[in-house]
Amino acid sequence: MSAETTMTSDVIGLTKPAPFSRRGFMTASAAVAAGYTLATGPVRADVIKTDTNGLQAGETKIKVSDGEMPGYFARPAGVSNPPVILVAMEIFGLHEYIKDVTRRLAKLGAFAVAPDYYFRKGVDLTKITDIKELLPIVNAKPDAELLSDLDATVAWAKSQGGDTTRLGIIGFCRGGRTVWEYAAHNGGLKAGVAFYGPPVDPPNPVWPKSPTQLAPDMKAPVLGLYGEADTGIPVSQVEALKAALAANHKTAEFKIYPGAPHGFHADYRTSYRKEAAEDAWDQMQAWFKKYNVLS
Repeated sequence: MSAETTMTSDVIGLTKPAPFSRRGFMTASAAVAAGYTLATGPVRADVIKTDTNGLQAGETKIKVSDGEMPGYFARPAGVSNPPVILVAMEIFGLHEYIKDVTRRLAKLGAFAVAPDYYFRKGVDLTKITDIKELLPIVNAKPDAELLSDLDATVAWAKSQGGDTTRLGIIGFCRGGRTVWEYAAHNGGLKAGVAFYGPPVDPPNPVWPKSPTQLAPDMKAPVLGLYGEADTGIPVSQVEALKAALAANHKTAEFKIYPGAPHGFHADYRTSYRKEAAEDAWDQMQAWFKKYNVLS
């Protein structure tokens, strides 16, 4: 199996869901119309929907080295110099869940922006329904290019009046890995929050170092939020990352939710666990306040 088609730990966690009843889920056509990916299965009917009241929000274009990268942003209307929080998406593209998270952060006072850093392939990832079709696209994304795209997003937010001296990043699944990677890259980052980001990578020439290997290079405090019942990320890997960070005297905290599967915060999926998701969101806010990203 090539690196591009390897089932990474975040994907393994998604492909072994717990049994569920289809009652309480949208039809496929309704889910697509609402802007959700179908790659992870049926979409819950009672997804969280955050309005844009009091916000400026919408699509944007972000200048990168080889063109313009699409993105979605949300910020409190009429507020000068809001802190900037990057939102690192899952492998499913810039779909409605990620946009909603961006609006939730804006409601907390942040200028939140989610860059669509898989755009160069010219494929709308949100429309792909088979995870195996996503793998050759997302696994081929070089870390060097990813980090450059995030730096460009920070520069764009600054040009739009965001306060990048109060910079945070939050990410989910593959985006959780991105949080760890970016924390080792950007010395200007104040704090990060990684939701079930894989600590270990399979061999891949475009991913030089895994989060655990990057432990000595971490430049910002990171909060890691993980599910004890994640079938792709065993608790032992999380503990190994924690130990590597401690050995290198890096600031990090972890919370592992008993019985919670991979994707427990994703309110559109069968994996959603309300109690864990709400507590994790509270933990995220406290972390960003502690490190002066949020007020």
